[in-house]
Amino acid sequence: MLKFFRPRRHSLDAVIRNFVSLGMQTAKAVTVPRHTLPVIVLAQFAGTSLWFAGNAVLPDLQQAYALPATALGAMTSAVQFGFIAGTLVYAALLLADRFSPSVVFLASAVLGALFNLGVGTLATSYASILGMRFLTGFFLAGIYPVGMKIASDWYAADLGKALGYLVGALVLGTAFPHLLRYSAADWPWQWVLRGTSVLAVLGGLAIWRTIPDGPYRQPGTAFRPAAVFSVFRLPDFRAAALGYFGHMWELYAFWAFVPILLTTRFPALPDATVSLYAFLAIASGTLSCVVGGYWSLRRGSAAVAFGMLLVSGLFCLLSPLLFALPAVLFLPLLLLWSMAVIGDSPQFSTLVARNAPPESRGSALTIVNSLGFAVTIVSIQALNYLLRAWDPAYIYLILAAGPAVGLWSTRRLLRKA
Repeated sequence: MLKFFRPRRHSLDAVIRNFVSLGMQTAKAVTVPRHTLPVIVLAQFAGTSLWFAGNAVLPDLQQAYALPATALGAMTSAVQFGFIAGTLVYAALLLADRFSPSVVFLASAVLGALFNLGVGTLATSYASILGMRFLTGFFLAGIYPVGMKIASDWYAADLGKALGYLVGALVLGTAFPHLLRYSAADWPWQWVLRGTSVLAVLGGLAIWRTIPDGPYRQPGTAFRPAAVFSVFRLPDFRAAALGYFGHMWELYAFWAFVPILLTTRFPALPDATVSLYAFLAIASGTLSCVVGGYWSLRRGSAAVAFGMLLVSGLFCLLSPLLFALPAVLFLPLLLLWSMAVIGDSPQFSTLVARNAPPESRGSALTIVNSLGFAVTIVSIQALNYLLRAWDPAYIYLILAAGPAVGLWSTRRLLRKA
């Protein structure tokens, strides 16, 4: 780039020509094939179906392998730990920059699917099952973030809308194992793991075969963990990151404990019906992600993120009252809570990306992503502990701490917007 603008003899004419040429290149619209976003979205859905596959069959695993009552928190946290480790390794090795992101996505989907299948085949003890879930989470780092990178390589100005679809696909993928468990209630539980593994591989193949490297793909810079000490000094970046952390405190703990929430309210509900309701509750967030993406084009990402976080925080505070409501009110309100708890996610990702310094954006985003998932482990384990110490109707109160921090920090971005 410096060479491009380096003055030559009669440099004024050269500089003028260079700027005109650059302006024409920038103005030239990039033609994106119509199949690009749908394929990325479907592949993201397929790959992230591995995330909660173990949770969907947890009652069966507990019965088959005598897993403890606290296995829900441990199983979910194992995937989260694996994802954190994976994001750091993928970033440190610059895998999505040194190789085609579509190839990285395919390889990660295949490896994640294999370790997903390892539960109940190679792994039959509690420790080995947790190990398989950890490795599944590790390779999810090559599916979820790399899928978002592929989208950013193809979309520029309307990235917020594209991320709305992608996070919506993540939501649907997260919910899908519950639907598969409901649909295959009379089949062996292993079919849930097999189905999600096959789906993940098909998603990887779809990306690899139909999505080449995008026109906005740029070579990445080396991963620099030390960048965290400088980027958090920037007020706007710090505000976006803290908002994201507050959102993450609530999100995965809520998702993991949706079946517990349902069985607390409806103790006589059959397991298959719990799976169906859990799918509907989690999957409803797909709609809020997509609608929020379009809303952000008009109101801005900060307004959408603040509004969604405010609604979900109120649900956390009022959660004990939900359990006293009749089913005709409880279930629709649960859907609204689920929509609010995830609808801010793509907008916080957009805010973090926009406020990260260009020279260290890759490192900053990796660190924020890893810290965000580390936060989820703390909140999941906190709910796991309180489930044994408190009335289950009151444990969700602690999730309100996340939205409180997020709202406080996002005010700055909302004022600037």
